[in-house]
Amino acid sequence: MDKNLNLHLKVFQENSVDFICEAELTEKLKISLSADKPLKLKIGFDPTARDIHLGHTVLLRKLRKLQDLGHEVCLIIGDFTTKIGDPSGKSALRPVLSDGEIKDNAATYTAQAFKVLNPEKTKVIFNGLWYFNMPLAQFLSLLSHYTVARILERDDFSNRLKEGKPLSMLEVIYPLVQGYDSVCLEADVEFGGTDQKFNLLVGRALQETFGQKPQCVITMPILVGLDGKDKMSKSLGNYIGVSENPKDMFGKVMSVSDETMWEYYRLLTDCDIEAAKKLHPKEAKLRLAQEIVKFYHDQAAAEHERAEFDRVFSQKELPAEMPVYNAPAAAVDVIEIIAMLNLAPSKNEARRLLQQGAISFAESGEVIKDAKLIISGTVVLKIGKRKFVKIVSG
Repeated sequence: MDKNLNLHLKVFQENSVDFICEAELTEKLKISLSADKPLKLKIGFDPTARDIHLGHTVLLRKLRKLQDLGHEVCLIIGDFTTKIGDPSGKSALRPVLSDGEIKDNAATYTAQAFKVLNPEKTKVIFNGLWYFNMPLAQFLSLLSHYTVARILERDDFSNRLKEGKPLSMLEVIYPLVQGYDSVCLEADVEFGGTDQKFNLLVGRALQETFGQKPQCVITMPILVGLDGKDKMSKSLGNYIGVSENPKDMFGKVMSVSDETMWEYYRLLTDCDIEAAKKLHPKEAKLRLAQEIVKFYHDQAAAEHERAEFDRVFSQKELPAEMPVYNAPAAAVDVIEIIAMLNLAPSKNEARRLLQQGAISFAESGEVIKDAKLIISGTVVLKIGKRKFVKIVSG
């Protein structure tokens, strides 16, 4: 373990928003370094979806750096808390997932988290371990440690009540259930997004109630999505998944605004931002896309996608590789083909693209308006800014 106290503090502080409490963390670190005993760093995920995206990695990257300094990460998979549903930032009740869905999602979550975290310095723990067999009396005793008044200090809770929107008892107890994870772990530090601050502080308070030294709390910024407006989210469709193929990952990074690009540099890379700002914005974005693809794939993939992007979008050439559809007849259904080849999420989205003039002949640039296209020979269609399909007929 690196014995440099200031270095450890610097990594804990980097890009953090809330830092509670630095004096306590300094003391924890002094004890940890003198005893050569790693701190327990807690992070929790409720597996509500199959995949994680770059927004999740803002926290994971911080934790990896602390692992490299010798600390231990406790990755809590909320197989129990997913059943309740985290109300943070939500204005409505969230659907409850089945046990099978939770199990499948948890498997992909952990596999993808290890694209960033060091598996040898990570303990994966399901919080159902202590909850599924907890006697009812013990669970009710846990709830007695926090008041309704303190729970309703949350802005999202009070706002929903003022607006007459439902607030279930499950949602009210969620912060306590999540916070009790910290007690079971005896966590030294817990990390989360800024929207998790209340939950993390409840964990800190519960530890004190149970006679433990309270965990320090560190929150990190929430990454904005590709739209440059809302937080990155699969449900909003403005995300970059950590398991996406190099081409889509590179193209999505290139689609972000120049303003958003600098946030991505700051939160998703270790690049020298000041040096990048001296470059032309397009070159800076190309380097950002390369850096991200290299991290989640490899150098060769990053170089290939940069060369391909330059060839297609700078030199206006057709991509070297694209889906090919062998049409059985001269008349083809453009909507059907685009949806079938996953060039759009659905037929409705494909129709929307057609109506917006976003589907064209790649070589001439002529916009396609007729969904029932009649072709002869071979044509290449361009869908949106980055997708192509070759249609071969006759």
